[in-house]
Amino acid sequence: MRRPPWVPAGMDLDRPAAARVYDYYLGGSHNFAADREMARQAMKLWPDLPLIMRANRAFLRRSVQFLAERGITRFLDIGSGIPTFGPVHEVAREIHPEARVVYVDNDPVAVAHSRLLLQDDPLSQVVRADLTDPVDLLDRPEVAELLAPGEPVALLLVAVLHFVGDEQDPEGIVRTLRDALPPGSAMALSHASLEGRPDQADSHQDLYARTPNPLTMRGIERITGLFEGFEPVEPGVVFLPQWRPEDPTSVGPHPERMTGVAGVGLRT
Repeated sequence: MRRPPWVPAGMDLDRPAAARVYDYYLGGSHNFAADREMARQAMKLWPDLPLIMRANRAFLRRSVQFLAERGITRFLDIGSGIPTFGPVHEVAREIHPEARVVYVDNDPVAVAHSRLLLQDDPLSQVVRADLTDPVDLLDRPEVAELLAPGEPVALLLVAVLHFVGDEQDPEGIVRTLRDALPPGSAMALSHASLEGRPDQADSHQDLYARTPNPLTMRGIERITGLFEGFEPVEPGVVFLPQWRPEDPTSVGPHPERMTGVAGVGLRT
């Protein structure tokens, strides 16, 4: 296939990547045949997946709006993918035109295309780093500069920690990031949960196990534990559509179909 100009040389386009599969679920065009084939396989097992991904994206928008309205103007979006379809900087700048965002991802295609999209935006930076090495991530100049003034920062871990295996210590990763946040900071987090559709969990995890991005779905109690050191914002950790919906009637009678859970916490 012809290589688009935003794809790094030497990149294997025959292996699916979580960021590009997510882009496909959202209706984007920054994905390849391998990503689309994996998404189609996943949707055969779980037809609601595109709806779940859109519910997750809607949570990201609502949480950024909420935190910006609290006065936060600095955002660290880890596992950002490709910043299209209502990216953090656009949402935050509707409230604070001076909002700064650092996007972090480990997928080279997502990073390369993000840099192309944001090359004329001096208030947005893109970093290629791995969440599983939070010390290295925090040492990156763009991240260190975002944190250095001591102003509150919104840490966004949206649909990324389920790509961190238990052996990689997700709780320890979050603690390291939390401890680096200035006073008054916050965290928004969403995560694939075992609740809602437990009958689908094993087959979905098996599918992702055959990719470079294996998936670990966790129970809501453990996901809630990731907020240690944060004061949960009402309504706490809930299914995606239930977190501060713009229209309460839009949640529907079965929010558990959206399987992912989400919450926002304020740094204590």
